[in-house]
Amino acid sequence: MSANPQWDISRALRVAKLFHLVCGVRDACVTPFLTLYLRQLGLAAPWVGILMGTKHLIAASWAPFCAFLARSHQKRRVLMTASLLGSAGASLFMVLVPPLDRDPGDRRCNGSHSLTAEGPPPGVELTVTVTLASEPASNSPAGALSLPGERSSGVAGTLGFREGPGESAQEPFSYPPGSSVGSTQGTRNRSGVLLHPDTPGVTGSPREGAFRVVSPPLPLFAGGTVLASPANQSAAKGDGGALGLSLEGLQWTFILSLGSMVLWELLTSPLDQVADDSLYEYLDFVDATDRHRSLWVWRLLGTSVGVCGIAALVGPLDCFLATSGPRGVVHFYGYSLVSALALLVSIAFPVPVCRRQEPSYRTVKALSLVVGDPHLTILALTIFLTGGATSAVQNFLFWQMKDHRSSELIMGFSVALGLLGEIMLHPFKALLLRKLSRVGTVGLGLGCLAGQLLYYSFLWSWWSVLPAQILSALSHGALWWAVSTSIEHLATPGTERPLSAVFRAHVCGSGASLGSFVGGFVVMRFSLPVLYQACCVLLLLWLALFLSIQPRLPQERKINYSKLLTVEASDTSDSEQGTERDWLVKAIREEHSDWRG
Repeated sequence: MSANPQWDISRALRVAKLFHLVCGVRDACVTPFLTLYLRQLGLAAPWVGILMGTKHLIAASWAPFCAFLARSHQKRRVLMTASLLGSAGASLFMVLVPPLDRDPGDRRCNGSHSLTAEGPPPGVELTVTVTLASEPASNSPAGALSLPGERSSGVAGTLGFREGPGESAQEPFSYPPGSSVGSTQGTRNRSGVLLHPDTPGVTGSPREGAFRVVSPPLPLFAGGTVLASPANQSAAKGDGGALGLSLEGLQWTFILSLGSMVLWELLTSPLDQVADDSLYEYLDFVDATDRHRSLWVWRLLGTSVGVCGIAALVGPLDCFLATSGPRGVVHFYGYSLVSALALLVSIAFPVPVCRRQEPSYRTVKALSLVVGDPHLTILALTIFLTGGATSAVQNFLFWQMKDHRSSELIMGFSVALGLLGEIMLHPFKALLLRKLSRVGTVGLGLGCLAGQLLYYSFLWSWWSVLPAQILSALSHGALWWAVSTSIEHLATPGTERPLSAVFRAHVCGSGASLGSFVGGFVVMRFSLPVLYQACCVLLLLWLALFLSIQPRLPQERKINYSKLLTVEASDTSDSEQGTERDWLVKAIREEHSDWRG
């Protein structure tokens, strides 16, 4: 142990690893499942896109500003404590947001909130009358109510229906053996669609009777319903105001969700950058910054464990913690509990006591460097587009998996699979960069991300997403390794970390924000597969442009320091005099002469 406990590097690294592990678990409790919870509140794709875009925009602008203030006023530990405490409380505000449907029917626990999970006997048919409020059922032509895995024109999702404009339908349909009424939506789905017995007094099993599906009109905020998957929200006619829930209810749900998310993000986003800057400066005082680079593995491990652990707890605990409202409140309770644990760890987190004099306006200098260097400009545009395309996956992939009857445990496992693949690929980082070069590795990452998006647009089952997740090691891990290496080579002395922060926070965050805003409306207007395919085409076009531009860019200026330090025996006296004029050789020789004297 060091004589001065302030510079106990081993202890500081152990605490930092534990802090990153706990913070990874904390973030995994909510972040991957947040859009799924917003869908269960009854919000459709455009509103979810606005919420997530606002979240990314706040993180991209607010976190660097708070980190600057904390560094300037030496209040890093205070800010970390306030962030952990405040975010733990602010996350619970999301639990208080009222859903559009006050009595959701997707709880799979014993009680009055769900139908039985068992399907009807084989061969039993149900007659379903779909009645829209816009027209009486007597004037409606017949349509068809499709089964949970079926694909029909204009329909995708767990349970969909085909209809013409203003049409309603009444046709018998059969449940396959083992299918579940309660697993889709129960007696009432999130859009306000009700199942009522059409013929009172029917004998036998309730499933053998006829039911009437009453679906009043609702605008495009009904994207979370089971009767229309996110890929087909445009099938719902939004001109009359749609699905039986008042516009006032939508406004309150959206406004409260937006306010809770803004407050939550304002308190949460500064934590990571402040902690990272604090640890880096602590290690920099004793020239141990090389040991800072291995800490990201602990964050990914914590995220992998947390995303699977919270998904496994949601099912059994959700029915006991809440009797009304959407499923998923366990995510926020788990987030608050792990935040309390992270607060205890942060007490011992290394924060430098000595104030370090650093040049001001580091972010402005990094931005000017990006604008002035064509290599960095092209790289920034690449990260911007990558952030926008990745936001489509982060926001809506779980929606698509949910429509294919995937459980949250499978969703969590799919996220963990990609993170673990990135960890296992890391030992081959140097080999990959040496064989493909930085430009080739960036191209490989873009190509893998485009392939993932194209694959996601053709998902056919809940398990089909798992093979594509393995590509995340290349589409995210290898891409960012190449970007980080390029920043190290292109940055001027002292701007490496500010430039890296600009790429990760401002550039990638701005791309994710714009992608969320646009993606939600693309899903509403067209479909989710169309969004994935459009992002795939955009990335492939940029990949072709990126590879064609690289040879035409000015060559990077390289300095061979070995030539400055060695003098060949065959050199003439003129070359020796030229070398003597070099400032680096002069400084080394003067220091050597002082040491010998």
